[in-house]
Amino acid sequence: MARLNLRILRNRFKRLRGREDGSATVEFVIIFPAIMMLLLMSVEVGVMMARGMMLDRGIDVSMRTLRLGNLSPMTHDQLKVEICKNSLIIPDCEDVLSVELRPIATSGWAPTSNRPVCNDRSDNIDPVLAFQAGTANQLMLVSACATFKPFFPTTGLAATIKTDGAGEYAMIATSAFVNEP
Repeated sequence: MARLNLRILRNRFKRLRGREDGSATVEFVIIFPAIMMLLLMSVEVGVMMARGMMLDRGIDVSMRTLRLGNLSPMTHDQLKVEICKNSLIIPDCEDVLSVELRPIATSGWAPTSNRPVCNDRSDNIDPVLAFQAGTANQLMLVSACATFKPFFPTTGLAATIKTDGAGEYAMIATSAFVNEP
């Protein structure tokens, strides 16, 4: 009888200990979302960096073309088209890009306090931008702002980026040059 009770006790303890054939599933469920979040955030950072570099490239190449005199007389729309042509991977470039051009006072070297104006496409209003071609030997500052929708808006990185009313974040590129006589 004692052996029978011992066998029953062992069977009950085995049932209490539980089965281990689902333990890999639990680990997968815990770790998989974190790994996917990390992967999606790295893709988002890569796309943001590529767009930022292409916007910088577009500004730099366009300013070189402008300094060489290939864009004279320069207009706002002409400069915008030139920047978009040189920024290779910016989707709907002419719709999302805003360009400002203004002289910088060299007498006091006061920093420019106003941030470049970006398009807020939720309002469908194009902001009034400063576009002054400047005179000979004048230091000019050009600022371009492009707005983009995040690829994965619910990931950790995209959720923390400051966005406008349309849910788009801004990329800003600036460059300076001197008007040749």
